[in-house]
Amino acid sequence: MKRIAILGCENSHANAFLKFIGEREEFSDVQVIGVYSDQREAAEKLREQFGVPVLEDYADAVGQLDGLIITARHGDNHYKYAKPYIDSGIPLFIDKPITVSEEEAVDFMRRLKEKNTPISGGSSLKQDVFVKQLKQAAENRVGGATLGGLVRAPYQKENPYGGFYFYAQHLVEMVCEIFGRFPLSVTAKENGKQIHVLFHYKDCDCVGLFCDNNYYYYASRMAESDVQSFVIPSTEDWFYEEFKEFYGILSGEPQTVTYEGFISPVFIMNAIQRSLASGKEEAVGRVEL
Repeated sequence: MKRIAILGCENSHANAFLKFIGEREEFSDVQVIGVYSDQREAAEKLREQFGVPVLEDYADAVGQLDGLIITARHGDNHYKYAKPYIDSGIPLFIDKPITVSEEEAVDFMRRLKEKNTPISGGSSLKQDVFVKQLKQAAENRVGGATLGGLVRAPYQKENPYGGFYFYAQHLVEMVCEIFGRFPLSVTAKENGKQIHVLFHYKDCDCVGLFCDNNYYYYASRMAESDVQSFVIPSTEDWFYEEFKEFYGILSGEPQTVTYEGFISPVFIMNAIQRSLASGKEEAVGRVEL
């Protein structure tokens, strides 16, 4: 059996993952030995619904696991929850936002890289079939060179889970997947309930449109002789694909993104925040681990 725990189980990821484990034959060798949340009632609901044990403390499963899922609503909890388990080198799923702090993101990934710890996670939107189609089109230069694009996704200006950072990684990671993990800089402006962002790459720019509490997703890529655009419907497939990726590293498969690439959205989100404050183009930080 592959023994795992879920820490920070107060969002829909935990419910979806537990459902897959209980219902899908391909995951029948996964055993959840405990769930934990700082919001005790969230963990208790999962015990009632799925029969999983509730941990008294997030470090209680140290030395007992083959893999760990961290899916707290607040990104500030992700590194905190992971720290007791890092020395064991077990595969990790880390939900978005990976962290809020650039410094913390670097320290987190350096420690994981030192232990050669496999990672997966981030925004589930990178698993969307249309996002993958646009990514492949860009990589294969369908219609020629990429000239630009537009990505729209929700954000939440006001929430108790880190404000802008709580939801912003969805749009940012869609941009990263399609146009590249490392834009050079961003220019951001808030207008009413929307934030418009120009993601500046070496040879093109992409427009990002954050809409406050408007849960509508869209992505497009414009090439020299081709345009592909998709309205992206919400689907359980996002959760399934990201859990399948975690199951893959749990089974010995390699991770699909570098450690630097995994935390690139943290640097981009912070650059967007700096641009909103300064009214200027801001460079996106990048570090070699």
